[in-house]
Amino acid sequence: MTTPAAPSVATPHQGTRQPKNFRLSPTARKSAVVVHIISSISWLGLMLCLLTLGATGLLTDSAETLRSAYRTMPLLGDALVLPLSLLSLLTGLLLALGTPWRLFRYRWVAVKFWLTLAATAASIFELTARLHEAAHLVDQHPTGTIADMHLGFTRYSLVIIPIVALSVYVANVVLSVVKPSGRRHARSRPSGG
Repeated sequence: MTTPAAPSVATPHQGTRQPKNFRLSPTARKSAVVVHIISSISWLGLMLCLLTLGATGLLTDSAETLRSAYRTMPLLGDALVLPLSLLSLLTGLLLALGTPWRLFRYRWVAVKFWLTLAATAASIFELTARLHEAAHLVDQHPTGTIADMHLGFTRYSLVIIPIVALSVYVANVVLSVVKPSGRRHARSRPSGG
């Protein structure tokens, strides 16, 4: 005598075809990696330039040198902050979504994403505002000494902001190279009943 087979339990996705995850082709992935690396390194280089100009403005005794440095900073910021930060963010997002790394599968990828998103927002909204504020302050005092300009904390903020930004970018580079272990745990699924 044979025993009847146990009834099969239907899963929520049984009988439906699941869409494949989005994957970049090898050529598209390599192209995205190249653009991502170039834009990220350029963004880091931009912060080094801004830090150099900010440190020059902080350490100089020459009012003309300070004026030149502070007038140059928004020119760099206006031309490069928006395209480099967005290109770095968007290519990173494309690589996360279009490769097996995924966006939230690994902690280090998620941390990189959030750091880059925060750095992009801070660069576009806060950094560029500070650069224009500094240029405006020196333009209000086309002559006279540095003390006559009443710059307040501006001289320090134009050094602190690029240092913080560089710290974030260096952390992202370290995360990219080290790829610390730590896959996020999948959410526990409720048992079907």
